[in-house]
Amino acid sequence: MDTRRLLRILATALGTAGLLVSGCSSGGSAPSASATGTAVPEDLEPYYGQTLRWRDCGVEGFQCTTMKAPLDYEKPDDGDIKLAVSRKKATGPGKRIGSLLVNPGGPGGSAVDYVQGYAAIGYPAPVRARYDMVAIDPRGVARSEPVTCLTGKEMDAYTQVDQTPDDDAEIAKLNKAFDAFADGCEKKSGEILPHVSTVETARDMDILRTLLGDEKLNYVGASYGTFLGATYAELYPDRVGRLVLDGAMDPSLPAVDINRDQTAGFEAAFQSFAADCVKQPDCPLGTTSAADAATALKKLFADLDENPVPTGETRQLGESLATTGVIAAMYDEAAWPQLREALDGARHGDGSGLLALADSYYERDPSGKYANLMFANAAVNCLDLPPAFSGPGAVEEAVPAFEKASSVFGRGFAWAALNCGSWPVDATGAPHRTEAKGAAPIVVVGTTRDPATPYKWAVALADQLSSATLLTYEGDGHTAYGRGSDCIDTAINTYLLEGTPPKDGKKCS
Repeated sequence: MDTRRLLRILATALGTAGLLVSGCSSGGSAPSASATGTAVPEDLEPYYGQTLRWRDCGVEGFQCTTMKAPLDYEKPDDGDIKLAVSRKKATGPGKRIGSLLVNPGGPGGSAVDYVQGYAAIGYPAPVRARYDMVAIDPRGVARSEPVTCLTGKEMDAYTQVDQTPDDDAEIAKLNKAFDAFADGCEKKSGEILPHVSTVETARDMDILRTLLGDEKLNYVGASYGTFLGATYAELYPDRVGRLVLDGAMDPSLPAVDINRDQTAGFEAAFQSFAADCVKQPDCPLGTTSAADAATALKKLFADLDENPVPTGETRQLGESLATTGVIAAMYDEAAWPQLREALDGARHGDGSGLLALADSYYERDPSGKYANLMFANAAVNCLDLPPAFSGPGAVEEAVPAFEKASSVFGRGFAWAALNCGSWPVDATGAPHRTEAKGAAPIVVVGTTRDPATPYKWAVALADQLSSATLLTYEGDGHTAYGRGSDCIDTAINTYLLEGTPPKDGKKCS
């Protein structure tokens, strides 16, 4: 599979442990008028009135700048946070519509990397012709004062901890790993940890909207980016322009439901992979039935738990990294041939293929350095929602329900959802319906066999948002725009270029 395509898909990926979140809006001060005619709090006027100084990025065709926002919106005088912004100006032909902000999800995915590496060169040409393609790395992510928690060696150890503990000693080891991760974040990033919520990032986007000179926000968000977009619409319904929310999440769900639904989503994706795999002559999970393939995969995981295999480097492939490698390949059916090869290698004592998939998922480079994706991911999620579980006892009670959702992934997903139980900062958000009454038409996109954002979440979000229409892709993989469906792309392009949303309930395959 093309590496750039896999990384583009994984840029929208959610992790395996409570990685979808919701938040609630925070208050403001007495409003005044901004340059674009919208109301802004008086104490935020210096931020809305700043001037962006664009410079060359070192990436052909792109400009970059740094924007200031208050670290704490409740106390704007207490200091700033610097946020990285990049753009590629509209290429023409045709009249420029405005700016189109993009976010690839995560949380923790770099929007600047996404716009420079994919969106501003890979989105349909008519869209790029009439929009300035713009991205801002959310606070705590990549170039925007990134959250840091562990060293590369510490992350290597963390990613190998057994997430399907079999006894009290293994449970204690896993709990200790979550504690150490949280402690590392607090020690290295304690000042920013209380201020990386989705609500705050949405407020940052509104400052940027004004500085770009746009009266309305035009936006394409994928995966977690759909929650960010919906949060913006909830805070500023009168400032909504053309919003595409692709691979939608449901902000009304508590963390435990999100994790269990996601477990079922990966099970559905695996069933699609297995049904295809058993038809292939090189299927390493047998050639009889999807049920037998699931049994074979569980056996492989169990074998790797007992006896990890070499990978060609100092790390060995155990159950945890193998599971992550399989999960990574579930995001895009184009990765299935690569997964078959990697699974076959693991069966025969070579773990390098599954390790490569896991490293792509974790954004680990060959030198052993990790991007801050997983650090920011936990920081945002644990702030946006109360933890799924408070301790090991609660997880053990929930394991049967998770295993019902997926016999392959259920136990591991349940224990992985314990990660926020150790978090040093209390959650500021809570699950709630998001309606955004008064907003312009919003397009919500769902894929019927999406592993990370199950289709029913798109149905739920479209039902909640007062002005939403639902666009459905009947197929596999995570998100739909720009992934090969002319029907999906045409519907979204028409909306972005003409402002006309597709008919509610439109289906594509």
